[in-house]
Amino acid sequence: MHRSVSWLAGIAAVACVFTFAAPASATSDFARAWKEAYLAGDDVDADFVKTARKAGCYVCHIKGHPKKKEVRNEYGKAIHEFLKKEDFPKDYLKEKPEEAKKKMVEGFKKAGEKKSSDGEVFAEKIKAGKLPATDAGL
Repeated sequence: MHRSVSWLAGIAAVACVFTFAAPASATSDFARAWKEAYLAGDDVDADFVKTARKAGCYVCHIKGHPKKKEVRNEYGKAIHEFLKKEDFPKDYLKEKPEEAKKKMVEGFKKAGEKKSSDGEVFAEKIKAGKLPATDAGL
């Protein structure tokens, strides 16, 4: 009986760690900064906000790909040219959040200047209320 209680207590402790200890991640910070840059404000089309929120991770990744977190669509690849997760360590994000956010937005703008495979510029597609990538699988 004592072993069972210890075993259950151990499982509960591990579950609590995974539930309550959500470490800062550059990836989630990138997503948050992108949403603030492109989905906030009075001049943003409400339909685009709905579409982009529904797309979620697939704004930069490919839906249905078995390695969804590692594989980026064309827009995600463009962003990755200018923003690397390792350049935004947890300590930096915590100590200098505004500076990190500014660098992220600069990276989004640089990526936005690149062209999609359909010949349109990513930033222009976003401005027109369209998702930027043609190969997101959506």
